[in-house]
Amino acid sequence: MKFTRSNFFPLKKIFDLNQLKNFHKDHILFNSYSNNFEINDVSSLTYFRNNSLLFLDSDLDILDIKDKNIHVVSNIEKNKDYYKNIFIIKNFNLSYNFICNELFYHEDQIDFKDDFNFINGSYISKYSNIHKSAVIGKNNIISRGVEIGKNSIIKNNVVIKNSIIGDNVVICDNSSIGTSGFGFDFNNRGSLNLNPQLGVTILDDNVHIGASCTIDRGKIDYTYIGKNTMIDNMVHIAHNVIIGNNGCIAAQTGISGSVKIGENVTIGGQAGFAGHLTIGKNVIIAAKSGVTKNIKDNSVVAGFPAIDMKEWKKNIIRQRKDGH
Repeated sequence: MKFTRSNFFPLKKIFDLNQLKNFHKDHILFNSYSNNFEINDVSSLTYFRNNSLLFLDSDLDILDIKDKNIHVVSNIEKNKDYYKNIFIIKNFNLSYNFICNELFYHEDQIDFKDDFNFINGSYISKYSNIHKSAVIGKNNIISRGVEIGKNSIIKNNVVIKNSIIGDNVVICDNSSIGTSGFGFDFNNRGSLNLNPQLGVTILDDNVHIGASCTIDRGKIDYTYIGKNTMIDNMVHIAHNVIIGNNGCIAAQTGISGSVKIGENVTIGGQAGFAGHLTIGKNVIIAAKSGVTKNIKDNSVVAGFPAIDMKEWKKNIIRQRKDGH
């Protein structure tokens, strides 16, 4: 799904490659580029943007970018054999943070600014786009770039940042949509070392978000909630999560970053997910399950770690027979 990053994160400056090389020279071990072009965006492995940087921390030959104005920034020396436009850098996280903080204004920096109107008891950015049929409750904050579609209802005390909200969406009280994801370098912790989160949150049509939910925006692309998905109260969804259409997620579930969940998935309350998993279509996950591995289509699982429901029931029967 396409979105215009500068609607949410205005550009501070536009570097060309010569300027970027000089600006970041103390951290560059190797550089090569066949032509000098301006940089005004960042790409991801799923969506390539022209005139952008692609931060790549794995050994990967991507044929699709070789004829585009995309410059690779990598800490993997072998990648210089694959790309004509590349910087090999010393520290991946440091370079990502340093460059992105210089390219974009974002809300985790002190110099990020927005401009609000106070309308019917809520603060609404002058740079947002809200359909005239949408209903906005009291004491909400709707920030720069936010789009809200037809007949959507935003109840009270809701914060919406860096988000695209579809038609007929309901967001209940005290929820926070589109805030920063939990990304940082484990070796350099603290607020000054947070990875800039430059993506958005997308809630597709007919989604229902319960009270006191938190949905983080994507790091570079987006966190996505599919059409007709129902999310109960106090659910946390981390950055880059993709949830397919017709999902149902019960209260106090926590889904770690970059999990991909297929269509028609039902998740019981207090389930927890490790990061970077793939959950198939038509899956049922019992309450309090701990999901640590990928799950195939049409599975029914329970327990910690989550296993096939029939096997989990057998284990419970064995434990009871053993007096546990």
